[in-house]
Amino acid sequence: MTAGSKANSTPISQDISAKRPSESLGRDAVRRLMRNRAAVLGLAIIVLLAFMALFANVVAPRPFADQVLVDNNKVPQWLLTIFPGMKGYAKISNQYALGADYVGRDLFSRIIYGARISLTVALIAPLLSLMIGVVFGGISGYVGGRTDNIMMRIVDVLYGFPTLLFIILLMAFFRGTLSHLSPGSFAYALSSLDARMGGLLFIFIGIGLTAWETMARLTRGQVLSVRRKEYVEAARTIGAADGRIMAKHILPNILGPLIVAETLAIPGYISLEAFLSFIGLGVNPPTPSWGAMISDGAQVVRSYPNQTIFPALALAITMFAFNFLGDGLRDALDPRMRGTQ
Repeated sequence: MTAGSKANSTPISQDISAKRPSESLGRDAVRRLMRNRAAVLGLAIIVLLAFMALFANVVAPRPFADQVLVDNNKVPQWLLTIFPGMKGYAKISNQYALGADYVGRDLFSRIIYGARISLTVALIAPLLSLMIGVVFGGISGYVGGRTDNIMMRIVDVLYGFPTLLFIILLMAFFRGTLSHLSPGSFAYALSSLDARMGGLLFIFIGIGLTAWETMARLTRGQVLSVRRKEYVEAARTIGAADGRIMAKHILPNILGPLIVAETLAIPGYISLEAFLSFIGLGVNPPTPSWGAMISDGAQVVRSYPNQTIFPALALAITMFAFNFLGDGLRDALDPRMRGTQ
């Protein structure tokens, strides 16, 4: 081999050795998600809240329903440095980290137990929306034609109802009609199940009946964008069934935007549950909900602002955490961002 050929081959070999193996889409998405500090912070807060909710019996200093009437409206000493106007009338007790409410229940313990309600809504509501919306929108977009037109008109009609007003009327109907029933009936069993769940069953029913319309529209649009792709046509050509095409070829390619959309919708579900509890149509007392705690504290907000501020802070931090995580997932799963830092 001549010297010239050796010189020409050296850069080629260096280029080949310098090439690094390509990253998979999933690993690249995880890497970009971990580089997003806000998303990592949100994920850390959610994990911490989940740990508190799962082990509330261990973490909370007291049971959430324990009442010590002589300790009602007591506040810790450190709170007076933030609210010095309470010095003239507040009862001081360092046994309560954040104070006690109007019947002597520990606010800190109730906030910890309240995380169970918010995180349960954050888990169940998106699952209901995904299950109903993906199936409805997937069928509509894949079948097309007259079926698509009819199914989307159903969604348009449901969109015509004010969602919040519909849920309020639904909750009022459930709570008012099913509270006095004869044992043994289906409605009585439904009401008993709701009571055992602390009032969450009817909240899930209300969210499930109203939250899937947006997901159905998004799923339909995603299916319409990929159903004529080459890999779908190839699967149809070799005789693959429609169900297999949807499950194996279409759904995996549209799942990313759907998950991102539901993650960004979670704060709305949490705030909806808090609002229903605030107006008395949420969980059943004494089950702690941050919305119900804010409602109780609002009646004495001038005298004991801690009873409102701390549950409101817990609610706001949780909603911000899911917003940060949703934004991070949106950037991480965007294929146009692949390969960027």
